[in-house]
Amino acid sequence: MTNLSTTIQLAKELINIDSVTPNDKGCQELMIKRLEAIGFTIERLRFGDVDNLWATRGHCEPLFVFAGHTDVVPSGPAEQWNTPPFETTITNGILYGRGAADMKGSLAAMVTACERFIKNQPEYKGTIGFLITSDEEGPAIDGTVKVIEYLKKNNVSINMCLVGEPSCTHALGDTIKNGRRGSLGAKLIVRGIQGHVAYPHLAQNPIHQITPALTELTAVEWDQGNDFFPPTSFQISNINSGTGATNVIPGEVEALFNFRFSTELNQDKITSQVEALLNRYNFDYEIEWTLSGQPFLTSKGDLVDAAQKSITEITGLQTELSTAGGTSDGRFIAPTGSQVIELGPLNATIHKVNECVATKDLDDLSLIYEKILEKLL
Repeated sequence: MTNLSTTIQLAKELINIDSVTPNDKGCQELMIKRLEAIGFTIERLRFGDVDNLWATRGHCEPLFVFAGHTDVVPSGPAEQWNTPPFETTITNGILYGRGAADMKGSLAAMVTACERFIKNQPEYKGTIGFLITSDEEGPAIDGTVKVIEYLKKNNVSINMCLVGEPSCTHALGDTIKNGRRGSLGAKLIVRGIQGHVAYPHLAQNPIHQITPALTELTAVEWDQGNDFFPPTSFQISNINSGTGATNVIPGEVEALFNFRFSTELNQDKITSQVEALLNRYNFDYEIEWTLSGQPFLTSKGDLVDAAQKSITEITGLQTELSTAGGTSDGRFIAPTGSQVIELGPLNATIHKVNECVATKDLDDLSLIYEKILEKLL
């Protein structure tokens, strides 16, 4: 490890810990040791079974925060990996291991960027923060959302936040996520009357009832998107019904579906439109809605400008702004009024067998993070 950069060494240490969500297993303590050494004040915040870290250095605005998570998704069958998922391997400049891209590599790059920046500019103007959770890949109940509540109670306002989620597609720096679509899920239950398939007049088939309604929902144009967001997407993810027997008309059917929606819509508009459509079918139904996150957007400002310029200086690329992809913990931070972007390594292998990241990309990512600090503080 002595021939590796400090960023790669720290990434290896973090990846070698099998911190499957919601278990941190000491990852945050590794980060705390490094952050304390450069003057950060540490607050360990445990909510439920989740370890969270809030660390700050400085006492004035602006408050710039690095946000991320130490938890990873399960590796799946270890025998399907070319190398053990929690024993980091580097082959031909590629670092393999669960969490290499999502997002322990980014965490290492954040820490080493701060180490260099503070060494060179110990009297910078502003405050640097770290908001780290071990509950991003799980239900996200006792992680970032709880830390934000804690900060609000203590009158702490984040001005700018960089989330280290893997954001890039083909090359490091080609994409910054400057927003995310909202996510609204639903469980729809339609009740019929169970009976024998040979006597359909004595039963009422809920599958037959729900099918035209779902078909109509898939055909709706919810919006046309805008300059930053694609059109809202409606997707059916599960349909469950039946007893398992071929000669029984089921008594009910359950459908799960999800909206990924733009800033052209909100939760109330979607739910009212869906329920109005369902009511026209005159069947017995109930629907349960779950909002996972509102859409958010940082269209312009100091943070986006600093990130774009820093990427160009390190990689030569002109980066693209994007709101595509799933949700992230940025959805909990943006509503506080903070500028929020996501910038991390390539996302091609995240959650996959043989997850990996180029070592050069992590070293360059650390340099980009350092440049951003220089421009903002």
